Amino acid sequence: MHAGRHYTVREVILWTRTAIIFFLLIAAIPTVAWAVFGKELGLPWQPVALVGTAVAFVTGFQNNAAYGRLWEARQIWGTIINLSRTWAVQVLDMPSSKSETKKQMIERHLAWVTALRFQLREKRAWETVDRHDNKQYQHFYDIPEWKHELGKELEPLLSEDEHQLVMSKKNRATHVLAAQSKAVAELVRADELSDLRFIELERTIAGLYDCQGRCERIKNFPYPRQFATLNGYFKTALIAALPFALLPEFEKFGEVFVWLTIPTSAIVSWVFHMLEKIGEATENPFMGGPNDVPISSMARTIEIDLREMIGEAPPPPVVPVHNILS
Repeated sequence: MHAGRHYTVREVILWTRTAIIFFLLIAAIPTVAWAVFGKELGLPWQPVALVGTAVAFVTGFQNNAAYGRLWEARQIWGTIINLSRTWAVQVLDMPSSKSETKKQMIERHLAWVTALRFQLREKRAWETVDRHDNKQYQHFYDIPEWKHELGKELEPLLSEDEHQLVMSKKNRATHVLAAQSKAVAELVRADELSDLRFIELERTIAGLYDCQGRCERIKNFPYPRQFATLNGYFKTALIAALPFALLPEFEKFGEVFVWLTIPTSAIVSWVFHMLEKIGEATENPFMGGPNDVPISSMARTIEIDLREMIGEAPPPPVVPVHNILS
């Protein structure tokens, strides 16, 4: 997540410099050909304008859907923060349980948060974080889940048996919560937990499962590929045809004005490209891009709150790197 006021011009140019060069080249080729071969290369403006309208419509639809996915992801993690605090309060208020047991239950919850954020940072085929232009931007920020190992992160939070069990499973977060529920049930059988408190704790675990499932739905179900494909074809057709439509329009003002086709076409192409690129960078809010939900920072917020609740020194908060909060 960008934590500054806005992206700088330098950052935007770095992000799109390859596309800018490409658009200038696409506009320069027909313009030079026009100067050499004459007006036979021109296209009427009206069909190109219709394609531009279609691109604007589909891109707007994509960006609206992408923002909806981003905002839902942010709401889910807001709920996770609230449920985490609720869980800590419920655990610490258990009257008959030992302090060590309470600490284990809170650390097990931190293990679930850790496992969940690692799972959400796993890469999918449709995500664009590894695309060339996005990788060029990655030196601006850090993603902890790409630099650390989940197994080592979970070692201080789980018992040895639980750690081995969880790491042997594919969906680690699911089995951490299962271990949490099992521990709660054992407290009931040991008469350390009343039935009413058991129900409340299980209700919180169910809420955490619901949040995890909603995150997995966003992570594992992309923005429909048919819409993304359609918009890509429309945008390509528009960019290719745009200089041919601008040439006769500028020629009306005089032959020297024809050369304005190159910057004008490049700017218009860049605008449509940026609109699509912004939506594309937003539609997968957990992939590790600079426009994602900052789950690493939010997970650290949870850990700080819970560590302070059990009287331990909290870790430092995650700070933005070049205004990017991971």
